[in-house]
Amino acid sequence: MERIAVGKVNLGLSLLGRRPDGYHELHTLFAALSFGDRLLLEPIPEGIQFRGRYGRRNLAYRAAEAYLEAAGWPGGVRIVLEKALPEGAGLGGGSSDAAQVLLALKELYPKEVDLEALALSLGADVPFFLRGGVAEGRGVGERLRPLALPPLPVVVFAPGVRLPTPRVYGEVKPHDFAPELPVEEIVRTLERGEEPPYWNSLEGPAFRLHPELKEVKARLKALGLRGVLLSGSGSAFFGLAEDEAHAERAARALRYHGFARAGWLGGGYGSLGGLAGAKTGASS
Repeated sequence: MERIAVGKVNLGLSLLGRRPDGYHELHTLFAALSFGDRLLLEPIPEGIQFRGRYGRRNLAYRAAEAYLEAAGWPGGVRIVLEKALPEGAGLGGGSSDAAQVLLALKELYPKEVDLEALALSLGADVPFFLRGGVAEGRGVGERLRPLALPPLPVVVFAPGVRLPTPRVYGEVKPHDFAPELPVEEIVRTLERGEEPPYWNSLEGPAFRLHPELKEVKARLKALGLRGVLLSGSGSAFFGLAEDEAHAERAARALRYHGFARAGWLGGGYGSLGGLAGAKTGASS
């Protein structure tokens, strides 16, 4: 079985404040991309055989272990993970890998298992990747409301700066908190091809840790991309292109400086039965 674990970007991310449990309350729009990592899975009599970085610490391995344990170990699985998305970039690669493992094992070993609960136990972004597409996220990102957007040409660029999420959140100051995102206005402007009124509250902390990231954002804007924003806690940025040809030109110009990829967001990418997940639906 072959699965494509698509990445995501955040079409705005607002930190509303700190919760009593120490986590930050956030408001965001997740949008799945049309490209991502590749996973090969096959059933085996017992145990987990995993080929990929970090071994048992990899989120894909932990997802397999969580599902098989919840299902009563009906069999085992062999997993080969081929990474395409950069790590520590805010594109959700590890979370997406975990979600695809859960979905694949549900198919290989159908049992009454609560995938949503397992997903949340693995990470705040994992529940989104069970569905993909576009969704408004609240809480730590686990309370989701599906949204509709047409396919939009996008360029994703990661400069090679690794920004661990805990480090970025640890840099958050009270002045980084902001109000809720204007969701309806963001969706409306995206549909019209206008500059979206979103922001990312984590850009300030990320820029304080790595001031050179300001130049990265400026570089994408200079290529004519609109809505340029840090994705998640970074260090990847994305920008919306006028059309597919514009996205390809911009990605080619950026490849000399780091990971650059043209693709699509919106339109149901990553959704169950949609344009990604099983290989036959993958697109880029």
